[in-house]
Amino acid sequence: MERFAFVIHPLSAKRDVARKYPFVKLFPESWIEWALKHKSPMVVSHITGVKSLTGAEAEGWFVGCPLTPRLLANLPLEKVYEKIVDTVRLAEQVGAKIVGLGAHTSVVGDGGITIAKRSNIAVTTGNSYTVATGIEGSLKAAEMMGIDPSEAHAAVVGAAGSIGWTCSQVLARTCSALTMVDVSEDRLKELVNQLGGVSAKVETTTDVAEGIRDADIVITVSSAVEAIIQPQYIKRGAVVCDIARPRDVSARVVEERDDVLVIEGGVVEVPGDVSFNFDFGFPPKTAYACMSETMILALEGRYECYTLGKNVTIEQVEEISRLAAKHGFRLAGFRSFEKPVTEEQIARARRNAGRS
Repeated sequence: MERFAFVIHPLSAKRDVARKYPFVKLFPESWIEWALKHKSPMVVSHITGVKSLTGAEAEGWFVGCPLTPRLLANLPLEKVYEKIVDTVRLAEQVGAKIVGLGAHTSVVGDGGITIAKRSNIAVTTGNSYTVATGIEGSLKAAEMMGIDPSEAHAAVVGAAGSIGWTCSQVLARTCSALTMVDVSEDRLKELVNQLGGVSAKVETTTDVAEGIRDADIVITVSSAVEAIIQPQYIKRGAVVCDIARPRDVSARVVEERDDVLVIEGGVVEVPGDVSFNFDFGFPPKTAYACMSETMILALEGRYECYTLGKNVTIEQVEEISRLAAKHGFRLAGFRSFEKPVTEEQIARARRNAGRS
């Protein structure tokens, strides 16, 4: 039996903590966050039933790091490292041999490198498989919306990050035009120079609205704490794949724009009769791609640090995709704001966009 763990943390102090402790709804968010700063990591659930097509089996644990995105962003970095490392040590204590860093624990500081150096077990951010499924889902959704990817204008929001940069490399070779959006203008210029030999026309901007207004396909992977993509920014008929957690796309988009398709990146069907014993908003037997990467590596018996730091290589993306297929992981349709996206919804968005 292979063993893994995955670090999760509350995205909203009041909403997510209240899932386990309903009484906290009575208190202000600031009070809850103060308490979280002083709380120890905890085992959230035991994961059972993960079984590969090869016959290999695995069990795992969700281990909770009690810090919200705001705390992860604003506490002294050393304090954040200490809390995450303590969470990884808890995973080691229950028997895990590899641990995945979930949501914002994968992007703080140096993208898991320091955490891995201070840990006795292997660490991965899951970003390689997140990239693979985000791109696969975006291109599939585009075709369903009547968009030919080879003729499409794509945009990547958060292009200077590890996931965004690799998405940009792939889309620059797939689409006719690419706009890379990020807060760091100097970093964007550096990355454009590294692209080299691509067929797409490449532009950069630090302005999200400007960067996506002409885009048919948008992949958004920023580390923003609040929503940065608003309804008026998006081109009619576009596909927006939101890989970021917390979400980059405002909930107003699905309320006000019935001519666009918003999907979440990296929703994966896990092989076996898996039970997570914890409700994180997905249908049974499905998980985020970052969680799935951790499971894939465990089933493969590769207890090694796989995806760390600020760069994800195309080679890593291709390899983890092969391993996913080997063990029976696959894209599990589309979801948007924690709800399944139906064929009827896609057809309606396509009609409203003026595509028969």
